[in-house]
Amino acid sequence: MTTQAEHLVSYQTSRPLSRRLAMIAGVLFTGGVSIGWLTYVHRSASALRHVPGTSAWWQHAVVAAVALAIVGVTWLGQRRGRVGPRVWLAPLSSSAAHRSSRLFIQALWSAAGFARAVAATLLMLLLAFCAFRAGYQITSGLDPNSTVNAWGGPTYVGAMACHYLDLFVLMAAVAWLLDRLLPGRDGRP
Repeated sequence: MTTQAEHLVSYQTSRPLSRRLAMIAGVLFTGGVSIGWLTYVHRSASALRHVPGTSAWWQHAVVAAVALAIVGVTWLGQRRGRVGPRVWLAPLSSSAAHRSSRLFIQALWSAAGFARAVAATLLMLLLAFCAFRAGYQITSGLDPNSTVNAWGGPTYVGAMACHYLDLFVLMAAVAWLLDRLLPGRDGRP
């Protein structure tokens, strides 16, 4: 007799990443890096001055607390066997690809399915934007004018830390909402 945790681990081990979703995320990230590089190459020659109060460090202390809570809840879920070891890759899994295609097929047959598909599409577009933005930040942030008044600025490292912290929390929230919208969760159609 297998326990719930063993079943979850074996299920996630047998359902690797979706090549299509991983490829889309990679292309978006690479596109972001490329567009960020073009932005950096065509940067302004005149330096901007730092405006005090634009770094938003206290706001990011709150975002960091939320991120720690997400990591803590996930860790506890993994220890109790309710969350699999690959939970962070779930939006790119074969299961997510299959559930997404089922949702769009269901959208053809019912108004409720159509409404769920519209909401899921908006969330998927937000995830796609986050993948693009993660790449864009890497190279566009090399321009000192890009980080001087950015959240976490005026340094590149501070701006990257804050932007990636924001992306982590946003992507975790979107993935959680998508998990509830897509069919096939907990036996739901």
